[in-house]
Amino acid sequence: MPKFVLAFRGGMPKSPDEGQKMMTEWNAWMAELGPALVDKGAGFGKSHFLTGPDSEGKAGDALSGYSLVEAKDTDAALAMARKNPIFSLGGTIEVAECMQM
Repeated sequence: MPKFVLAFRGGMPKSPDEGQKMMTEWNAWMAELGPALVDKGAGFGKSHFLTGPDSEGKAGDALSGYSLVEAKDTDAALAMARKNPIFSLGGTIEVAECMQM
């Protein structure tokens, strides 16, 4: 079955209470995915966006984390992503199928 990366952008909590609420919702979302969640992923710290070998640029909302899911097709992966709580904090998700190498 194909694997899809869910790349999270923005949606960072602004307070400890908001962060705790987000983690509770996030854990519920991951539990709902069950075995489709291949790698729960990780959150990211400060990132740097390279526009070439010798220059940095700015790329909108920085990556804030990722997860890896297994789904029968893109529509199924999008359905999983749509239930993620990042949207409640203004974040976005980019969904991309992993290519077999």
